[in-house]
Amino acid sequence: MQITSRFTIAVHIIACIDYFGGDEKRVTSEFMSLSTNVNPVIIRTVLLQLKSAGIITARQGSGGANLAKPLEEISLYDVYKAVDSLSKEGLFHFHENPNTECPVGKSIHFAMDKHLAKAQNAMEQELKNINLKEVVEDVKKNIAGK
Repeated sequence: MQITSRFTIAVHIIACIDYFGGDEKRVTSEFMSLSTNVNPVIIRTVLLQLKSAGIITARQGSGGANLAKPLEEISLYDVYKAVDSLSKEGLFHFHENPNTECPVGKSIHFAMDKHLAKAQNAMEQELKNINLKEVVEDVKKNIAGK
């Protein structure tokens, strides 16, 4: 699979912004770095991607980050697309050079490509059906021990 960890890091960041942002704290990249256990440079890169997608607002320095829209208006698919989670070849990376002299080698793309595209489309549709409010509510339930 080709989805990078930036996707789950981005969801983690959004959950932090929602959870800690209401406490008058500035949710900075350094703060989120401690929560995610990821280098602040990576956090800043993901923050810029989320900002470019209109999911968050962020100010450089110690300004912190805020949500640009309500959680229920942000789908997992929005986050997935914002952080370029997918490589150019798609979710499934095909082996580079099947032998075209072999009957199976020259037919494997024909046999697999449509099925892999269908699987990727199904996953993306499911991501569109889940909003960040659902995810953050689950985070809060777990924090509360429910």
